[in-house]
Amino acid sequence: MRRAKISIIGAGNVGATAAHWAASKELGDIVLVDVPQVDGMPQGKALDLYEASPIEGYDSKIIGATNYEATKDSDVVIVTAGVARKPGMSRDDLININTGIVKSVAENVAKYSPNAVMIVVSNPLDAMVYVAWKASGFPTQRIVGQAGVLDTARYRSFLAEEVGCSVEDVQALLLGGHGDDMVPLKRYTFAGGIPITQLVKPDRLEQIIQRARDGGAEIVKLLKTGSAYYAPAAATVQMAESIIRDKKRILPCAAYCDKEFGIGGYFVGVPCVLGTKGVERVIEVELDEAEHKMFQASVDHVKELVKNIKI
Repeated sequence: MRRAKISIIGAGNVGATAAHWAASKELGDIVLVDVPQVDGMPQGKALDLYEASPIEGYDSKIIGATNYEATKDSDVVIVTAGVARKPGMSRDDLININTGIVKSVAENVAKYSPNAVMIVVSNPLDAMVYVAWKASGFPTQRIVGQAGVLDTARYRSFLAEEVGCSVEDVQALLLGGHGDDMVPLKRYTFAGGIPITQLVKPDRLEQIIQRARDGGAEIVKLLKTGSAYYAPAAATVQMAESIIRDKKRILPCAAYCDKEFGIGGYFVGVPCVLGTKGVERVIEVELDEAEHKMFQASVDHVKELVKNIKI
């Protein structure tokens, strides 16, 4: 039986850690790709990870490369390539630089793996998913962005800590964009089936929500010279696993919505069913007035980002 093939474009911290998580789950063979200017780096990381396989017991073939030929016929392609925002860099600067990078990546993915599902992690996320879609020409169901799984994981971990229960017993749902734009749905948040509003006081719940929104910034502040990568990579691989193993997980992802939620043709964070075809269904949930207002503000921000894209 043929093993799945996963290509990860960008061998930095997020990409390399995604390769690690994917190998540990034995999701398939892995190709770790980066630019020719850093030749040797993706190969070295891939070899190191492969040499761990006898210890950890995974039978994945893992290679590094600086060309897209090695990614040919991938089932899932994870895109982490792009620059991080630096001091003095405007949002428009970041969008312009990463648009060029993601556009090139998506065109090469379409050339070498025309049937792949592409998971975009590059920032600003909601805009870069749009770029990948336009540049690849893929059907919308085979383009999806990772943000909601990460934000939900942060939210759930903080709630579990507050309640004093297992993280496995906390279920939560978020809509909208990444970080500041996320829309937590308290009515859809539970710990062991118990509504979170019965377990956490309103003011404390608001503090936890804000900490989840600021989750990435909190880590950047602590690290001083970098940003989060363990949780972002784990979130991405959870999505890849659902696609490769056709698990039909319901996960919050940046997916294309037209009639759904009345969005009108943009990629936004919504609950999705992920399977071998990619985004197999967008699930519309009922929103009250306050939730709808927050969600609309998030959607409006996505539209503003997309407006600034020059492909």
